[in-house]
Amino acid sequence: MSKLQVRAFLYQLGCFAILFIAGRYIVAMYTGLTGLWIPMTAFIVATLISPKFQAVKTKDGEKLYMKWIFIKGIREIG
Repeated sequence: MSKLQVRAFLYQLGCFAILFIAGRYIVAMYTGLTGLWIPMTAFIVATLISPKFQAVKTKDGEKLYMKWIFIKGIREIG
């Protein structure tokens, strides 16, 4: 794995973790779900709304890109 692939993995993991923890808190506090349904719901929501990062080899070298449902298109990350 290249340095940018590791960075993409860590970015994706960090974003997912933040959204999962926030989602789990929101689901636990504001819904009537109990037991295993709380983390399952938080997992599905965090998976769907977290941004996707990917390292791509281009003719200019390897670059890091992000795609997210809340922004239009694909963005290059510096």
